[in-house]
Amino acid sequence: MTMNIRKCTLEDVSILQEISYDTFNETFKQQNSPENMIAYLERAFNLKQLENELSNASSQFFFVYFNDEAAGYLKVNTWDAQTEEMGKDSFEIERIYIRSQFQKHGLGKYLLNQAIELAMEGGKKNVWLGVWEKNENAIAFYKKMGFVQTGAHSFYMGDEEQVDFIMTKTLL
Repeated sequence: MTMNIRKCTLEDVSILQEISYDTFNETFKQQNSPENMIAYLERAFNLKQLENELSNASSQFFFVYFNDEAAGYLKVNTWDAQTEEMGKDSFEIERIYIRSQFQKHGLGKYLLNQAIELAMEGGKKNVWLGVWEKNENAIAFYKKMGFVQTGAHSFYMGDEEQVDFIMTKTLL
C-alpha cells in the first residue's frame, strides 16, 4: 500500500471534475433530491468554475494517490479565497474528497495532516472547515483529529438551505 500526494494544475481539471462529481454524489445523493444534486454539481463543479478555483493564488488543490490511482483530493484556502471571513491567521480546508472505494485506508487523515502542515508552514494559527450537520462520520473524524465546533453557516444545495458546522483547530 502506497500513498502519495501531488499538487494539481490546470491540466488536471478534468480528473478533478470527475472526482468531485463521484465523491459528492456518493456522499450526499441519498439525503438530497436529484434536482438539487444536479443543480449543485453543475454550479460547483463545472469546468470553468474549477479552472477559476485552480487559478486562484490563495487556493491549492492536491491529489492523493493510493497504489498509483487517483483516490481523492484536498482543497485549501487562505486570505480572500476562504469561504468565510476568518482573518489572516486562519487556513481553510474546503474539501477533503475521497472516492468510496478508497475510504478506510487513512487517506482522509493523510490529507488533513498535509493541510495542517501547510497551515503551519504559512504561519497560520487556526485551521477551520465547514461540515454538513448531518455528516456524522465526518464530524466524528474531525473531533477525533482535534477540531471543535465554533459556529455554523448556511449552505445551499440547489434551492434547499442546509447547515454546515464550522469546526476549528488551534495550532500551537
